[in-house]
Amino acid sequence: MRIAFLGTGDFGAPALRALSKVPDLQIATVISQPDRPSGRGQAIHATPIHVVADELGLRHVQTDDVNNAAPADVFDGVDLAIVVAFGQKIGPALLNAIPGGFINIHASLLPKYRGAAPFQWAVINGDLETGVTIFKLNERWDAGPIWGQARVAIGATETACELHDRLSQVGAPLLIDVLSRYRAGAVHELPQDTSVASKAPKLKKSDGYVDFSQDAFAVARRINGMWDWPGVSATFTPREGKPVVVQLARAESLDGAGDAAPGVLNDDLTIACGRGRVRVLEVKPAGKRLMAFDEFARGRRLAAGDAFVSPSE
Repeated sequence: MRIAFLGTGDFGAPALRALSKVPDLQIATVISQPDRPSGRGQAIHATPIHVVADELGLRHVQTDDVNNAAPADVFDGVDLAIVVAFGQKIGPALLNAIPGGFINIHASLLPKYRGAAPFQWAVINGDLETGVTIFKLNERWDAGPIWGQARVAIGATETACELHDRLSQVGAPLLIDVLSRYRAGAVHELPQDTSVASKAPKLKKSDGYVDFSQDAFAVARRINGMWDWPGVSATFTPREGKPVVVQLARAESLDGAGDAAPGVLNDDLTIACGRGRVRVLEVKPAGKRLMAFDEFARGRRLAAGDAFVSPSE
């Protein structure tokens, strides 16, 4: 069977490597978005999938819009296309240009969290589990029939960045299993229940805030769900005027807020919430390295009564 692989971000790298090891499976072409400048020097860096394609010696094509590519050139003889963190919408003409169509690896348990930031919102919303779904693309966004799913628990202090990496590893063997069943004619498509569908819109820089009037669990999960982008920004006043980005937090207690007002440091340097308190574990001061909060607090001489001020929504 000949396949095409469409991906740009590193979420698809484990899947591409796994596909390259399957006997009697030919990766005819790998397609990604163009390499772009990044970093302070704005040097051109290869996309993660470009790097893996070169590593595996696979044909690699880059395009600003795959829908403008000539199917006869790019998808010649392809039986099925696999899309993972590609970053472009596949149009209806292209969807019908390949016998088996296009399947996608999506980082949620569809129909929950359709959209660009599924695992981030799973953490932010306090879900105890999420997973990976492989489904067939159609003209509606993340709405095609399901071919396979795998469930995973979300750790109590797991960041969205960490969950992303775990889900990418879960998606690879799930894909190989789905393809095995597909080749055997044993894939049973499961229509999505649109009545329970939910959206996971792309995060914005302005989402990097936290409301300490909420309970400690919700506060911790929002902080963890925003890492590594956009990150929850804050300043500690009056001792620290420069902003820091909070990387990791843990709900310490849900048994009441204590004496401090929401957002204010307690004697043990936990932060009071509307209910309970949260302990910040790691922060990244502006222009500096990621560090333990205890180290940051000692250096800035933070004390009870100092306020953690986060920008409002």
